[in-house]
Amino acid sequence: MNAPGNVHRLPNRETALKSMYDQISAKSMFPFWAQSTDVTNDEIKQLMGGKKAIPYLWRCAEDIEPILNQAVELITMDDSERRSLVLVNPGLAPKRATVSTMYTAYRLNDANEIMPPHKHSPSAIRFGLKGKGNFTGVDGEDVVFGPGDMVLTPNDTWHNHGTVGGEQALNLSVLDFPLVETLNAVHFDHNYMEEENGVMVKKKQQTPRFTSDYSQRIYGYGGLMPRFASKEKRGAGFSSPMFVYRWDMMRELLERHKDWDGDPYEALMVEYIDPTSGGPVFKTITFFAQMLRPGERTRPIRQTGNLLVAPFEGRGHSIIDGERFDWKEFDTLAVPGGTWCEHVNDSDKDPVFLFVASDEPTLKKLDLFKKWGRDKNDEIVQLA
Repeated sequence: MNAPGNVHRLPNRETALKSMYDQISAKSMFPFWAQSTDVTNDEIKQLMGGKKAIPYLWRCAEDIEPILNQAVELITMDDSERRSLVLVNPGLAPKRATVSTMYTAYRLNDANEIMPPHKHSPSAIRFGLKGKGNFTGVDGEDVVFGPGDMVLTPNDTWHNHGTVGGEQALNLSVLDFPLVETLNAVHFDHNYMEEENGVMVKKKQQTPRFTSDYSQRIYGYGGLMPRFASKEKRGAGFSSPMFVYRWDMMRELLERHKDWDGDPYEALMVEYIDPTSGGPVFKTITFFAQMLRPGERTRPIRQTGNLLVAPFEGRGHSIIDGERFDWKEFDTLAVPGGTWCEHVNDSDKDPVFLFVASDEPTLKKLDLFKKWGRDKNDEIVQLA
C-alpha cells in the first residue's frame, strides 16, 4: 500500500496527461498548477504568454499621410462620417490598440467638412498637426484649433469634428478605447437632438451655447478660478471643464524655463490639468508636453504606465529596451509599460517638443503605478 500523500504514477501517464489537458482546453479552462518541464504544457509560460504591445514607430510623412491623402479622394462623407487611420500595435493585432490601454488615430479632413454630432464612453482628445482650420464642436463650444492645440472630447459629451476655412487639416486623436473596451463599458450615441418650440428634433450640428473662446476666457488663468462660472456643468461632468488647451501658452511656458536644470529622466515636462482640481484632464488618461533642449538626452526610465509619444517639433531618437527608433515631427512612438526608454535630441541647435499620452491616472487609482530610473552609475533607483 502506498503511503498517504504519495503520487500514483500510472504506466501510461503521458498519454493520460495529454488526454486530461485536451479535456481542460475543450471545456474552456486552464490548468494552473506546478510548472511542468514539458514545453507543451508549461503552464506559467502559457499563462503569461498573452499578446503584449511592443515598442513600435509609425511614420507620418512616409506612411500615414500618403494613405490619408488617397482616402480623401476615395472615401467621401457620404461613405463614412470618419476618415481616420488607427495605429494598431503589431503585438496586439488585430485589436484596435496602439498600446494595451490607448490608441492613436490620424484624421485628415478635406476643406469645410463637418461631421454630425456623436458621443461615446471612451475619453478622447484631438491634437492639431497641420492646418489652422481643424474644428471640434464640443458641448456647445465651437473650437477652431491649429498645430499644437489640444481639444478634449470627454466621456459622454456630444461633439462633432471637421474643418473650416477652406483648407484641409490634419490632427491626431488619443482615446482610452482599449481600456474601456476591456472593461466592457463602450457605448456610442449618434442620435443628437435639440429642443425647438417645445419639440425634440434631430440636428446635424450642435447649436453653440458658449462663446468660441469660453475655455480660455473662463479657465485659462492659472491660479485664478471665476466663482461665477463654477456652477456651470460642462458635458457629463467627468473631465476638465476646459475643453481646449492652446499650444502658444504651453510653448511659452516651456521656453521660459529652458535654462532650468529640469529632470534628468524627463527633461522639461508639463502636464495638462483640470484647472478646477489640479488633477489630470481625464480620470483614465493624462497628457504632457515634453521639451528636450539642444543635445539633451534623458536617462533611462521604466514605468508601469503605457506611453504614446508624438514628436511635434524637431527630430531625434529613442532607445527602448536597447532598440533605436529615429523619429521626426508628427510620428508616433509606442512605449509599452515595463520597457526601459530614453529620448535623445539629435540637434545641437534646436529644441525638441514631444506630445505624450499616458494611462498613469488609471494605474495610480489602482495603486499599480511605479517608476524606476537608472542613475549616472547605472544603478536602478525607484522614482515613484
